[in-house]
Amino acid sequence: MNYRVVARKIYWRWFGEVELAGGPMLRMSGDAARWLRIGDEVQLRIRGGAPGNLLDFDDYALTRGGRPYWPPFSRDVRHSRSGVYARSLYGYSLRVREARYEHDYEAIVELEQYHYASDRDAVAVWRCPDGSRVKASSKPRCKQGQGRLLDIRGSTPASRFLIMELVERHPYEPAVVAYLRLDPPLPVLHRRTPAGLERRIREEVFPEGWFRPTFDLKELRPEGGYWEDAAQQALDRVRVAAARIGRVVVHPDYRSDGLGARIVRLALEWAVERAVPDGRRGKELVCAVSGVAGYHPFLENAGFTYLWDAASGRPFLAYPLADAASRRVRRFLQADPYAMEHQGKLYKPRFGGVRGLTGPVVFHGVDKAYTSELDTERLVSRVRKALKAFGAHRMRLQRRVLRGVRLRIEPGTVHLLWGASGAGKTALLRLLWDEMPDAGWVDVPEGKVEAFIPGVAEPAISDRIILDRVAYRLRDVPAAVELLGRLGLADAVLWRASSDHLSAAQRERFHLALLLAGRPDLLLVEGLAAFLDAPDARRIARALSKLVREAGITLVVSSHREEVRQALEPDRVIYVGYDSVWSEPGR
Repeated sequence: MNYRVVARKIYWRWFGEVELAGGPMLRMSGDAARWLRIGDEVQLRIRGGAPGNLLDFDDYALTRGGRPYWPPFSRDVRHSRSGVYARSLYGYSLRVREARYEHDYEAIVELEQYHYASDRDAVAVWRCPDGSRVKASSKPRCKQGQGRLLDIRGSTPASRFLIMELVERHPYEPAVVAYLRLDPPLPVLHRRTPAGLERRIREEVFPEGWFRPTFDLKELRPEGGYWEDAAQQALDRVRVAAARIGRVVVHPDYRSDGLGARIVRLALEWAVERAVPDGRRGKELVCAVSGVAGYHPFLENAGFTYLWDAASGRPFLAYPLADAASRRVRRFLQADPYAMEHQGKLYKPRFGGVRGLTGPVVFHGVDKAYTSELDTERLVSRVRKALKAFGAHRMRLQRRVLRGVRLRIEPGTVHLLWGASGAGKTALLRLLWDEMPDAGWVDVPEGKVEAFIPGVAEPAISDRIILDRVAYRLRDVPAAVELLGRLGLADAVLWRASSDHLSAAQRERFHLALLLAGRPDLLLVEGLAAFLDAPDARRIARALSKLVREAGITLVVSSHREEVRQALEPDRVIYVGYDSVWSEPGR
C-alpha cells in the first residue's frame, strides 16, 4: 500500500521511527530513517502476523521510488583464496550488509581503531545515562552505567555504513572483519598539479549536477540554532548522482586476503541497487579520495581508476556506474596531459624481484652428526646421583642425524622440510646456512642467503620501530609498507612499535619481512607459522609462497603443520626421517 511520511524521529544511528499518514509507525535504523523526508511517498508491505500500528525491524518491507528501502541491503558471498596452483586453498563465508543494530556500530568502532590514517586518540562519542558525552575508543563505564554509542568521529549524519561479517568462524575470530563508510560527494574538489592548484577540476570532467545539492552545513546553520536541525535540513536537500567512499577498514589479520576490494565491489552493488547514500537519484559514479591508495591497490583491484591528486595531495579515484561516466573518464585520460602519463594507474608494486641463484643447490652424500660431552662432576650430589642411576654419568653423546644425503634444490623453487621433531630438519637448514658437513659436501651457488633459524640466525634486537627497520633494509618506504602488508602486518599502529612490543605471531611476520627486505636469493626458515593459529598459518604460508615465487627467491622452510603444507604449495616436499632424506613432488 502507498503511504506518505508525516514524521520521523532519530534517536541513535541504530534506532529511529518513521510515522506514515493513516498507517503504522515504522521502526528502523536511524541512518535509514533520516533519509526519508516529510511528504515522501513509500510503498509498505506488512509481513504476516505483524501488528498493524507499530512495526518492528523485521515486520515489514518498504520501497521508495521503485527501489527497495527496508530491510537494508544484504549479500551472502563466498570469498575464495586461490594459490599459485590451486584454484581454491581456503575461503570465507561472508555476509555484507548495511549496519542496523547497536552492536554493528560498536563493531565499527573497534575496527576504526585499526584505520591507517586515524590520528585521533578517541574514535567515538558516547552518551552516558546522565546525558553527558564521553569521547572514547571503547564503550565507557559511566557513573550510572555503561555509555551508549552516539556517533563515530570522522563521520557525518549523511554517512552510511556497510559491514562484513564472518558467517562461519572459529570462536576466537572476530564476527565483523571489515566496514565501509559511504558518504555524499564533497561540496568542492580541487586538483593539485606541479603547476599549481586547479580549482573545481571535478566539474570540468563530470556534470556539476551529479554532485549537487550535496551534504553541506556551511550555508544552513543559523546563528544560535541547533546543529541537529541544520544537519537534518542539509540531509533533506541532498539529491546527487554520485557517492563517495569515505572509509574502508579491514581487520589487520584479514587484510592480505582481498577483503578490502571485496567490500568495495559490494558497495558498488549497494549504490546501484539502493542509490545510496540518499536513495533519491540513480548513481552514475562512485568516487574516493584516499591517501592509502598509493600504498595499497585495493581500490584499483575493485576496478577504480586513478584520475588526479586532490588539493590535499591525496589521490582521487572513480568508478563509473553508467556508460556516460565511463565515456567521460576515457576522454579525460586521453586528453589531460598529466592523466596521459599515468593512464589511470596509481599503485605500482615496489618490492620487485631478485637476481636469483645462479644454479641449483646440491647435497653430495652429506653426513652430519652432533657430539656433546656430558660431565656431571660439577653438579650437586643429589642431581648427580639421579643422572648416574640412568647411566648419564661422564658420557660422550654422539647422534647422527643425516647420512649420505643426496638432494637437489632448483633455483626459484619452494621446498618444504617435513618430518618429526628431532629428525634432522634443522640440521639441513644449518648446512645450507653456514655449517660444514662431516662427510660429503654442499654446493650453494653464488647468491645472497637470509635465514631465520632460532639460536643460529635471528634478527638483531632493536628499539627502532618495525617500519623503519624494514624500510632501512629496502631503502624504500612504500616497498616496506607493501611487504609488511603482504605478510599480514598491515596495521599502521604496529608499524610504529618496536619488535619487543609485538606478540609472538606478529614478531614472526616481522622477522619474515625483515629477511625478505634483504632481497635474498635463498631464504631459509625454520618452523614457519609455529606461533600462528590455523587461519593465520594458512594466510602467511599462502602470502609467502606467492611473494617468493613472484620475486624469484628460492625458499626452503621446515614445518610440521598441515595448514602450512597445503597453503605453501611447495614444488617439492623433502621428507626428513632418522638417517634418511628423500623428496617428492609437492603437488
